[in-house]
Amino acid sequence: MIEVRNLRKTYGPVVAVDGATFEVRTGEVFGLLGPNGAGKTTTIHCISGLLKPVSGRVRVAGYDVVEQGRAARASIGVAPQELALYEDLSAAENLAYWGGVQGLRGAQLKQRIEETLELFGLQDRAREPVKRFSGGMKRRLNFACAVVHSPKVLLLDEPTVGVDPQSRVRLLEMVREQAAQGVCVLYTTHYMEEAEALCDRLAIMDNGRLIAQGTLAELRAVLGERELLSLTGTWEERSVRAALERMEGLEILQVKPEELTVAAVDASARLAKIFGLLGAAGAEIRGATVRQPSLESLFIRLTGKELRE
Repeated sequence: MIEVRNLRKTYGPVVAVDGATFEVRTGEVFGLLGPNGAGKTTTIHCISGLLKPVSGRVRVAGYDVVEQGRAARASIGVAPQELALYEDLSAAENLAYWGGVQGLRGAQLKQRIEETLELFGLQDRAREPVKRFSGGMKRRLNFACAVVHSPKVLLLDEPTVGVDPQSRVRLLEMVREQAAQGVCVLYTTHYMEEAEALCDRLAIMDNGRLIAQGTLAELRAVLGERELLSLTGTWEERSVRAALERMEGLEILQVKPEELTVAAVDASARLAKIFGLLGAAGAEIRGATVRQPSLESLFIRLTGKELRE
């Protein structure tokens, strides 16, 4: 349903998306992960037709987004990161507006508004101005506006950011329900646990490039059995790096003046040896955290960053 081939988008000298290639199937939730500025939102804007790529090709439901934009957009629903709501209007009026933009009229529009309000648990506040809604209710309505016209493709750009736990659970249930109905879902998030629980396949993006993609099991296999060891303290970077490079089965992921991250086989069992090497190199260790192999540890290994950085 979504085909992206060699997508490239620049803003002057800045390369926002650099040769991205992936596809998303009918009934699939495809997660797009990356730190801030990785190019995720720009990619979604190119797929939705909001931005025109410098090169490459994007097809949605078989239609070229640039050459057949109107037909492609008819199949798309978008829940943007920034709320696309008119706060002086009611929930029903917002749905009426966005449904009308997508061509719904008369009895069909009225029916879809009623169905969508009920689906998202907003029927009891349907006539109330959106400015009185909580943050979680606004997020639900933002999502509702994306599906009021029953799209075949759903683009969700961090749809749960800033919401309470109860609203997050409900929003994730709605994503699963959409996929179960055959909707193709492209999902970006800053919450690793959401990606692990929700997505059928994932792609990791950094500096505009896709650096890994596959199922959760396939991505975890890249890391193997290595644990992730994160240290805080003070040290001389060059000396610490030289000391650790002598240890077998250890990969240095990040060395900063007061932060150090490595991936190592049986890191927890080798802490004493690692501390000994670092101490001999003049390092003073203040804290240590060992994490088991996970999507988060793979993300850090591939990008050298936490997901929220």
